[in-house]
Order: sequence, then C-alpha cells, then structure tokens
Amino acid sequence: MRGTKVRRISDITLRLALVLGFAGPVLAADPCADHIPQPKPQNVGRDIVGQDMDTIQEQGHMLFAVYENYPPYSWEDAGKPHGVDVEIAQIIAEDLGVDARFNFVSAGENLDADLRNNIWKGALIGGRVSNVMMRVPYDSAFKCRVEQVVFTGQYTNETIAIAYDKASYPEEKPVPAYFRFDAVSVENDSISDFYLSSFAGGQLASKVQRFPDMGKAMAALREGEVKASMGPLSQLEYGSDDTIGIHQPPLAGFAVSKWTLGVAVNFSFRPLSYAVDDAINYALQDGRIAEIYANYGLSFQAPDR
Repeated sequence: MRGTKVRRISDITLRLALVLGFAGPVLAADPCADHIPQPKPQNVGRDIVGQDMDTIQEQGHMLFAVYENYPPYSWEDAGKPHGVDVEIAQIIAEDLGVDARFNFVSAGENLDADLRNNIWKGALIGGRVSNVMMRVPYDSAFKCRVEQVVFTGQYTNETIAIAYDKASYPEEKPVPAYFRFDAVSVENDSISDFYLSSFAGGQLASKVQRFPDMGKAMAALREGEVKASMGPLSQLEYGSDDTIGIHQPPLAGFAVSKWTLGVAVNFSFRPLSYAVDDAINYALQDGRIAEIYANYGLSFQAPDR
C-alpha cells in the first residue's frame, strides 16, 4: 500500500490547491498574461521527449503514466492493472488502434515535478517518459507555467464530500462544525486535513484523525474508530458500505472543493493530443466513461469542457 509515504503530496485536491493558492486567488482575465516562458528541451532523443503518432501506431502500443496504489483510480493486483484511469486509458489506446501499457508512478513533491518526470523530460535517476499521463488537474493559469505540456482530454470532475456513519447521524447529516466533538478521519496532509485543522481557528484539530491514505481513513469509519471521513467523493464511495452515508454540504471558505481532471501530453506531439482528446470526447458522448465509473460503484461527474 502507498500508506508508508505519509509526506508525499498525492491528494489531487492538495496538488490543485498548491497550484491555485489555498486561499483561492482571483485570476486575471488573461491567465497567461504574467507568465515567464520556460526553456524547452532541445537536441534530445526521442526517448526523452516522447513519441509521435506514426511511431506509436507502428509499434502497436502506447505508454500511460498512472499513479501507483491509488484505488479506485489506478493500482496493480497480481501484475494486472485496475482502476478507472486504467480503463479510460485503454479506451484511448483502442481508439488509436494500439495496446495500452502502464507505467505506475509515485507522486513527486508537486504537479510540476510529476509532469517533468513523466511527460516532458524524465526523472534524473531511473523512470521513463510516458506518452500520456492520466488524472491531471486542469487549470488555465497553471498551463501557462508548464509550456512543455499540453493539458487536454478533460474526462471528469471531482469534488470533496463527507462520509458518515448513518447510525451516529440518524437525522441530520454532519457538517464540519460537528467535528468539534466527533472524530473525523482524513488522509494525512491532504486538503481536507488542512481545511478541517484550520476551520474555526483550529477548534476541530483535536478531533481530526490522520491516516496514510483514504483507504485507511475509510476503514476507520467502517470499523467505528471515527464517525465521519472527509475526502474526494470517489474515494469515499469506493470505501463505503451500507452503514455509511455520503453527502456534499456547502463548505465555507473551501477554495478548491471542485476541480476538473484530464490528461497531459508532451507539447511536441500535438497530433497525439488531438487524437487523445477526440477519443475521450467520443467516450463521454456515448457513455463509456460514465459506465466505467458505475462499474466501480462511483458517481460520474461530467467535466466542465
């Protein structure tokens, strides 16, 4: 399990919050107005910057970067890949007429590092560049800072929610103020952790129980160690059972409670990015992506495309 890496910034909401600023700054009309152009890789081999459409189709396969040990999105079991992002990647590859292969990667210190290591440059030691990286938060201002990457193929929205023990809250569903008295579980160092720990001047801090990942946070809820858990809706749904309810109350002061997820492709390969975007768009229109979410017991939230 990924739980041993407590300090890694894997929570996508936290990554997006660090991109935008936790307080939710107001963006200028032109989000790219103040950006400073970044150096692009020059005179490097094809293995460094990726592969074009012709090469991908000639070799008959393409490589997708997905986060390791990250259910319900991507994980391996007995060497076989599973998860929502894995199946969406397989749709993309099928549409391009090739096989999908997967590079299960650990999260870096921030999203910039993940994109650098997996899409446009490669890690300093080990690792490899992939053709496409899945589960990349989309933000118009952030894309200006990372010119080496095309952000495309938005395939879902994700939101923050609260899961709760139905027996503990038979009439009213819990909101953050309840956690002054009731224990709540979160993923350590996630945006939910930061939000609850700072809520009402820190009045909830003593009741926030931190776990290495959302799987363990939800296990604590199922086993009665806490009365509620807060995190991304899909992870709460994946870890729930019949004793657990889930709702999405208004969250005062929460700057990033909803975000759009898509994919990243190296800037040098625009035709590939167009083909990937088309494949995702077709799968959104005909319901295949919504069906993948349903098969994992998850609510599908259409992206703001």
